[in-house]
Amino acid sequence: MTKKVKVYSTKTCSYCVQVKEYFDDKGVEYEEIDVGDNEEGRKRMVEKTEQMGVPVIEVDEEFVVGFDKAKLEELLKK
Repeated sequence: MTKKVKVYSTKTCSYCVQVKEYFDDKGVEYEEIDVGDNEEGRKRMVEKTEQMGVPVIEVDEEFVVGFDKAKLEELLKK
């Protein structure tokens, strides 16, 4: 079963770039939501995590704040 992955990011965030490169290297498909431009996406991110910082990664409606590789590995294996 394919995981539904979303990356909430901004254009200037270096950790966001790292997360996207990590997913690209692993062949993980993801939807990128630029919270700098996407007000709806920003609202959802803040609503669900109470965080303003990026990256925030959503894997099947579970949220990871920051580039936590171990947590992402765990969620992708579920």
